[in-house]
Amino acid sequence: MQAVSAMRRDPAVLGAIAWTLLAIVLMEVLSAVPDMQVNVFWMAQPPLDALLVYASWRVYRIAEGPNRRFWRLMGVGATLFLTGDVVQTVIALATPGEGSTAGGIVQTVCFATALSLLIIGMLIHPHPDRTGPDRLAFWLDSATVLVGGVVVAWVFAYSPDPTGDTNLIGTLAAGAVVLTSAFAAVKMILSGNAPMHKAAAIPMIASAVVNSIGLFVAPSGSGHLPAYVFAIRLLPSLLVAIGPRNQEIVARFDHTAFGARRRRPYSLLPYGSIVVVFVTLLVVLPDGRMRDARLWGVVVGFGVIIGLVVARQLAAFHDNNRLLRELDHTLTELREHEARLRHQALFDDLTGLANRTHFRVEACTALAADPVGSVSLILVDLDGFKQVNDTLGHAAGDELLIAVAGRLRDSVRSGDLVARLGGDEFAVLLRDCRPGDAEATAERILATMTATVPFGEDAVRANTSIGIATATPAADYTSLTRDADIAMYASKHRGKGVWTRFDPAMTSMASVLPPRSPAPPAPREPVAP
Repeated sequence: MQAVSAMRRDPAVLGAIAWTLLAIVLMEVLSAVPDMQVNVFWMAQPPLDALLVYASWRVYRIAEGPNRRFWRLMGVGATLFLTGDVVQTVIALATPGEGSTAGGIVQTVCFATALSLLIIGMLIHPHPDRTGPDRLAFWLDSATVLVGGVVVAWVFAYSPDPTGDTNLIGTLAAGAVVLTSAFAAVKMILSGNAPMHKAAAIPMIASAVVNSIGLFVAPSGSGHLPAYVFAIRLLPSLLVAIGPRNQEIVARFDHTAFGARRRRPYSLLPYGSIVVVFVTLLVVLPDGRMRDARLWGVVVGFGVIIGLVVARQLAAFHDNNRLLRELDHTLTELREHEARLRHQALFDDLTGLANRTHFRVEACTALAADPVGSVSLILVDLDGFKQVNDTLGHAAGDELLIAVAGRLRDSVRSGDLVARLGGDEFAVLLRDCRPGDAEATAERILATMTATVPFGEDAVRANTSIGIATATPAADYTSLTRDADIAMYASKHRGKGVWTRFDPAMTSMASVLPPRSPAPPAPREPVAP
């Protein structure tokens, strides 16, 4: 807000505007005296050029890196503008009756050299973080607008007069203004990294637009120019001087006034170039000299622009296909990552069995959906697992857990769910469990645990205690796991290799297998030779 307020109240800008308005009024008052109009036009230029020189060099001192290089070229170009316009003012005052808005040889050379410096500065200004397809699209868009500028410049440069009285140098200079201004506008709009703030870019782009309009407003014939033509051709000098001055003001308050800004993902300028060339073609056709080089220049330029736009579209299609492939690859990776996260959230990393959370959800779902008595839960606890870890190491304990998980999978039906609840505790959820299914499953589990698990030169036996509980009418997950836990601990006290079923009706434990003497505490034995 401070920068905006300072720009509105800047005495240099207000003075330049007042000076320009005064010159326009004088040129209108002196419309009957063409020589005086020309003198006022050229006398109005140097003060505006001086503001441009001062502001450009001031910004140069503030800027850094590539931006500083650009503003150095801008300062040199502004100095050349001032030099050429001062020389032309002296010539206009010294040679009454021969002046015009088209400068002489000195002014034209200074003007063209300054424009060339600006083109070089814009060409070498870096475009960071831009991919190859982005650079290709940028240069195709720039080339499209440049060709449009060339076509317009050619139409006005090659305009033969039957009397032979043509100002070819002045017309070529005017065409160069269109060409360079168009390129400057493209550079600043498309690059996304313009070396100036938008408060500076907008007046300078407006200057290019007004310069282009100035080529169309001059009436045909060799008569003197009306006052409004002088005004339109003077206005760009004011606008181009305001741009650097605004940049200087913004830089006082904002240290980020230079550098990258968000670049638009598309540009309408190439299509605008097509419209300009098409309008130029419509202007040339009624001329009556349809076979002259001017018409052919427009036709050829129009064809080149169409080719560039087609190439731009093909590049965009290719880039879009690449982006779609990258997006598809990214989505595939995201889906795989999502699947991994879901697996980690629901399954045990070591054994691949369902974890406690997954088991709880499935058990609650089964209890809510299945009729009473059709859901049973088996708890399996490894006896002496801590001693395996202490004597053989955690690697042996992991091998034992993995082997137990595999044997549990082999012992159940396809619709049953096996889970590792944590540590050495496992569980089996039996759905659609008929009478005797739970006991048969427990028997299979015990049978698979008889084989030892080899680990190096040692072998470990997975001694287990098993508890079974079947859902009652009032059972929920908590009560069902509690009953199975009670039965499992009863089995653990009765002896190794025993399973016990919880009988809520008798509130007692019934063991199908006879009790055995407790096994030795160390659950390991040597491997048979």
